[in-house]
Amino acid sequence: MKVARFQVDGEIAFGVLDRAENGTGVELVELSGDPMVAGYDTTGRRFAFTDVQLLAPVIPRSKIVCVGKNYADHVAEMQGVTGIDGGAPVEPLLFLKPNTSIIGPGDTIVRPAISDRVEHEGELALVIGALAKNVPEEDALKYVFGFTCANDVTARDIQIADGQWARGKGFDTFCPLGPVIETDPDLSDARVVTRVNGEVRQDGSTSQLIHSLARIVSYASEAFTLLPGDVILTGTPAGVGLLEAGDVVEVEIEGIGILRNRVA
Repeated sequence: MKVARFQVDGEIAFGVLDRAENGTGVELVELSGDPMVAGYDTTGRRFAFTDVQLLAPVIPRSKIVCVGKNYADHVAEMQGVTGIDGGAPVEPLLFLKPNTSIIGPGDTIVRPAISDRVEHEGELALVIGALAKNVPEEDALKYVFGFTCANDVTARDIQIADGQWARGKGFDTFCPLGPVIETDPDLSDARVVTRVNGEVRQDGSTSQLIHSLARIVSYASEAFTLLPGDVILTGTPAGVGLLEAGDVVEVEIEGIGILRNRVA
């Protein structure tokens, strides 16, 4: 099931994607509230997919947890980059992005004036659906509501200069999410592709994750109480690269959709 958060006629609502009643195109079936809280009761209203503005599918009430260096090929390409190099972490390498960094599909990534090196990092993100603390790995995915596409936009020069990652990855607009939350994708070997102006920059697969999704959720819950709506970014494959003003960057994950943003 694909869940969207959208705006229509000045109102914000949640809906699920469905084939149009006339058999042509896609519609959104409006839900009575946030499905993580109110379930899947519908209002009876349907909207053509082309008539709504998609928003970030979730705005976390508390935090975005991120995993660094979780693809071996990305670890390799970071060798020699001060403050980021070194081998693959034995345990998931966690950092946080503020929820103010979130934007939705179609929104603009804004390069900060103080950075000369803003880069894309296409990633699979998961959305927590239930309060989770110290959850065992074998049960961890029961606490996940669904999955979406993310772009862990990074001011690489600031990340390197600071020697830690919070500021370089935490600017406003540096966490595009969307276009929808897929509640039950097949992630055994789903492609994670990032394109800039149509050119493929990253092409990886969820099968290449060093630390599994269940391990990440369990490990994060040992440190942080995970709340419904919290988002976890699971790492990026090799091929991270520069974003310039005017670029259009797309993150596509097989079975979920395409997250598209312009850069300014």
